[in-house]
Amino acid sequence: MVIVNTDILFNQLKQHIQSKPFVLLQMYSDVQKHPQENRISCYWVDFQFEQYIVPVHHTEQFRDNLPMIETEQTIYVQDLKQYHHNTLVFGKDIKDMNWSYYQQTNQPYDSEQHLTNAHHHQYRLHYDKQNINDVIPLVKHAEYFQPISKQLYKEYQQHDQTILKTLYEIERNGLKTYEKIIYSEYNPFTSTGRPSNRFGGLNFAALNKSDGSRKQFISRFNNGVLVEMDFDAYHLRLIGEIVGYEFPETSVHEHMAKLYGLPYEEAKALSFKYLYGGISDDVSDNPFFSKVNDYIKLLWNDYKNNDFIQSYIYNRKIYRKNLHDMNPNKLFNYMIQLMETENNIKILNKLNPKLQQYNSKLILYNYDAFYLI
Repeated sequence: MVIVNTDILFNQLKQHIQSKPFVLLQMYSDVQKHPQENRISCYWVDFQFEQYIVPVHHTEQFRDNLPMIETEQTIYVQDLKQYHHNTLVFGKDIKDMNWSYYQQTNQPYDSEQHLTNAHHHQYRLHYDKQNINDVIPLVKHAEYFQPISKQLYKEYQQHDQTILKTLYEIERNGLKTYEKIIYSEYNPFTSTGRPSNRFGGLNFAALNKSDGSRKQFISRFNNGVLVEMDFDAYHLRLIGEIVGYEFPETSVHEHMAKLYGLPYEEAKALSFKYLYGGISDDVSDNPFFSKVNDYIKLLWNDYKNNDFIQSYIYNRKIYRKNLHDMNPNKLFNYMIQLMETENNIKILNKLNPKLQQYNSKLILYNYDAFYLI
């Protein structure tokens, strides 16, 4: 392992970076700050046969204002979103190794298992200090980086990364409050594939409607407003497309109310009950849920025969070996959330470029709703 502590070594590393693929791992200075507001303490470059660690804002840095490096080579990173938020090594062909690991195991790689005693000691002793990673010795950061780089690169497989790029585009816009811009952080590494979203003690995916926590968010533009866009009976419509049931363009819940012979609110509650709690015999003759019931059986048979289910848009596979205590309805709910997530990403990929023509930004996405400024 080479500690880059001279201009000669830095130029040597730059030549390697521009001539061959490599693994790039980054250590942010502050363990509390969002990547968009953070800085690089040091970074690790692994060419498999040789490894380099580069101090940037670390106390062992050899110079101020270390220049960025650009490359046409493939870069293998641990977190594509964090890489785009803040990096000093720029490339166009970026592969997220943790995303690959998650696609194969249905859980993210546990990098914290490699934190050294030095990391744990400093984090525990100086939990309220800024930029604590800058004082942890470089050799300890290297000790942390090495097994992560080795294992994730060894197990890397190519997978669609569209969702990661889309979530980054939303994160970097931030949300304006009366005092400042704050940032959310999406976690796509969930059991169902539906991202959670929390940072700094705020759960952005479930902002309370009644305690005033939503009132702090404002538009950053003069005379701007916040706009919410959501779907009518989103899951019912998504499933309708899959099972071949055509809903009217008008309200789905009104349509279902007529089928049930019940008032709107009762019909809405009943649809959700059947959708998420299981379809009972008393609704087996309902033309929509009859098709849904057939689909659940087909999905369960595919799952048992193929040992996985596969999403419809980005062809993500959720393997049977990585799921526990499954039953037909639970599997169906996993698929609903996966369909919802991938359809949202598909829509957001079309919406985002259009917004760039206007004074408008996408600042949040919550399951069945998008928020713009």
